[in-house]
Amino acid sequence: MRDAFVARLLERAKRDKRIILITGDLGFGVLTKFSEELPLQFLNAGVAEQNMTGVATGLALEGRIAFTYSIGNFPTLRCLEQIRNDAAYHDANVKIVAVGGGFSYGALGISHHATEDISILRALPSITVVAPACDWEAEEATDAIVALPGTAYLRLDRSSCGRSNVPGEVFHLGRARVLRDGTDLTLMATGGIVSEALSAADQLADQGIRVRVVSMHTIKPIDVDAIRSASHETGGIVTVEENTVNGGLGGAVAEVCLEQGIPPRVFRMIGLRAGFSSIVGSQQYLRERYEMDAASIVRTVVSALSERRSVTGFSVVTQ
Repeated sequence: MRDAFVARLLERAKRDKRIILITGDLGFGVLTKFSEELPLQFLNAGVAEQNMTGVATGLALEGRIAFTYSIGNFPTLRCLEQIRNDAAYHDANVKIVAVGGGFSYGALGISHHATEDISILRALPSITVVAPACDWEAEEATDAIVALPGTAYLRLDRSSCGRSNVPGEVFHLGRARVLRDGTDLTLMATGGIVSEALSAADQLADQGIRVRVVSMHTIKPIDVDAIRSASHETGGIVTVEENTVNGGLGGAVAEVCLEQGIPPRVFRMIGLRAGFSSIVGSQQYLRERYEMDAASIVRTVVSALSERRSVTGFSVVTQ
């Protein structure tokens, strides 16, 4: 997804001189072509993410479309005050890009595990939060946030569910995509972990369980219609995110269900529950350890459907 983003941004920047890419002293191999072809639209702010965000805001207020770029938590949590007070508060045209969402940099430990960023940034007013599931969504989301006035967050993952689009499909911020249809239950996922949801759907199909798989690429603003449809048309909702369950995608979906009066028959959230991610390893290893992989999703769905059959009415289960 990272390479797809950079390639698409370069295309856009060649046509729109307002676009500037600011990096926090990384990505030289990835960003070399951009910096060589558009040296006046590229800036290395050094290992100074707070300053990077302040500079981006200043440039945005002078008419630029400023992209900040770093890995994991560095362009988000390290400079949260600047994102809140400088960029978002002023509706500045700043686009925050984090490569390595979730456990993408799993072997580097908690400092590089981005597992609270969705929750924290979606709580900020005046900010759009996007987590693509594949290269196509990453490319289209790049175009969309360039065109969108104001502050946005683009969370890119090392993993991907492949190019999941169909010919002629149009991408819309705030409108979820149904990647697989079914009525037994809905798997609603965001980011690269959508690949695990799709794998789980295949395994469940072998058991005769047909689940709908929804890529909720935009967490804010969230697609209320997709949630309503899932609640009315399928036997329940299971959210899947490589992020803490506290305030992330699961929380956002639950808020919509209760506020809109559309509770699903059963509801579960899959995400980080064990506090800080204190172990290290590959992204896949950490997904397995923290029960976010396809096998864990299958177990959760089977358990949720069993729970639904054994009770009457609405059941919220927090495992």
